[in-house]
Amino acid sequence: MYTSDNLRKLHPVVEDLIAKKETAWLNEELFPTDVALSSCLLSEDDVRDAEQRMERFAPFFVKAFPETAVTEGIIESEVREISAMQQALVNYSGSKIAGKLFMKFDSHLPISGSIKARGGIYEVVKHAETLALEAGLIHLEDTYEKFASEEFKKFFSNYSVAVGSTGNLGLSIGIISAKLGFHVTVHMSADAKEWKKNLLREKGVEVIEYASDYSLAVERGREQAENDPSCHFVDDENSTDLFLGYAVAGLRLKRQLAEQGIEVNPENPLIVYLPCGVGGGPGGVAFGLKLAFGDAVQCYFAEPTHSPCMTLGMATNLHDKVSVADIGLDNVTEADGLAVGRASGFVGKVMKPFMSGCFTVSDARLFELMHLFYGAEGLFLEPSAFAGMIGPVMVPGTDESATHLIWATGGGMVPEDMQQVYLTKAKQMYSTRSGS
Repeated sequence: MYTSDNLRKLHPVVEDLIAKKETAWLNEELFPTDVALSSCLLSEDDVRDAEQRMERFAPFFVKAFPETAVTEGIIESEVREISAMQQALVNYSGSKIAGKLFMKFDSHLPISGSIKARGGIYEVVKHAETLALEAGLIHLEDTYEKFASEEFKKFFSNYSVAVGSTGNLGLSIGIISAKLGFHVTVHMSADAKEWKKNLLREKGVEVIEYASDYSLAVERGREQAENDPSCHFVDDENSTDLFLGYAVAGLRLKRQLAEQGIEVNPENPLIVYLPCGVGGGPGGVAFGLKLAFGDAVQCYFAEPTHSPCMTLGMATNLHDKVSVADIGLDNVTEADGLAVGRASGFVGKVMKPFMSGCFTVSDARLFELMHLFYGAEGLFLEPSAFAGMIGPVMVPGTDESATHLIWATGGGMVPEDMQQVYLTKAKQMYSTRSGS
């Protein structure tokens, strides 16, 4: 049993985590990318295989989700400069931000409106492809528009999918699984937002609610699959398929930045700030970024001060063997997608050699940044999407040639009435801080 007393003695950063202090932890075990890759079980070939599979499914996405037609079935998000927010952040923090500030809008990915539209949808369509190939219903050279047919839906109705989620992963798994015809069950933790549960039920998804946190929801989903051989469990803590689905983003971002004339090399570094829950989404994206840019990219995980599971796991090298509860934290945060008490051991161990560090941010800060962003850019994002926004201020040692990239995680599907609730709270909290 690890206690807060012995952990704080061994690892000074734990003292700040216990105090819920916003803090940055810099990874002293960061390896050169080629060295880290040489001992990694996953490779660029694995990521390219995932990208090719998503391209095969593009005709299905166009047929089943007409909103993807504009990108010909490619599930991808915009990246653009947010110069107004950069100036607002400078005024807010009193700190200069060297370089330019950009945002990756995974908050508005089609189908499920969050970063989970990458890994979650990828894992489910890979499972569907495997079943269809084994049954002889499809061949690799066929058009995958067939997956939208009644014949395929009837076939998949004999199978089920289960997942445990704080919200956004449940949305992506539920929406895509139900569309394909699977019976799908989403086990939702106490912090999951009511509108997300309601939306899933509207899509024909079975939602089971728990009064406990994320870990119990995942455990119940795993138990369901273990007792049913026709059930596929999407394991947010350990899935390589989820991880590879997210990693595709790194290869695509390289093309997007090149199209905008943005150079990324050691003299012009890319610094990416990734909101982190259990770690699959940001870990997979960071892995893809390292494949794409090597040592020219620096990746940081951003977490709530009440739920710093990845910072705690990486800093102590205990990974999933330690929980935020072990150091007296309650794992309660408005950033529902980041409300995770125990990090993925798989992601923590795979990604530690690649990560530049982690930092934590308070819930109050998330809402203050939401208010600033809405005023500067006129766009709503979920609280969790702002975890990385303070990164350019918290992370030291950048220069004018740097490109800072905030990875926005969710917000595109939040109902308008809920957006107003969030924005009103954000305005109040910002006013309290500024004394106005």
